[in-house]
Amino acid sequence: MEYKSPVYHVIAVPIEKIVPNTYNPNAVAPPEMKLLYESIKADGYTMPIVCYYAKSKDMYIIVDGFHRYRVMLEHRDIYEREKGMLPVSIIDKPLDQRMASTIRHNRARGTHDVDLMSNIVKELHELGRSDAWISKHLGMDKDEILRLKQITGLAALFKDVQFGKAWRPAEPEEEPGKEEPEREEPEE
Repeated sequence: MEYKSPVYHVIAVPIEKIVPNTYNPNAVAPPEMKLLYESIKADGYTMPIVCYYAKSKDMYIIVDGFHRYRVMLEHRDIYEREKGMLPVSIIDKPLDQRMASTIRHNRARGTHDVDLMSNIVKELHELGRSDAWISKHLGMDKDEILRLKQITGLAALFKDVQFGKAWRPAEPEEEPGKEEPEREEPEE
């Protein structure tokens, strides 16, 4: 029999029949959760939640996709738009293998290369996108955008930035009536 990946059998499952697993160590910070919400709001669910079907309980236990699941739980607009249904692909594996799958999914996501991200910010700027647009759609704060612009080294990226006067430290003043103590020469 030919193997067929679970993603070719995605089904729509009511969110009420889906439960998180008890072992996922992954956490997503609030800014990334906000970005995930914005992503699902703009693009819809583009990847299914990976679940194990527990036949005895008639429930789907999440292996990967807990945060996508959470977005629907926490955002009524997404729940209503999707009619309370999540796309699910099912893997049929014992608990130890599901735990390993969860960790593999979490660790395989990768990170963003700073130089490539700065080039994306540069290209978006050249396409006429404002810092506010970049901040909203890429989930970056103003400081991160500024740092990424600095990496590219292009002055054009800073044409709309207001710079203040540079701060210069004041020369220390001597207190009136105080003189520097005399130094004793070391004995030979």
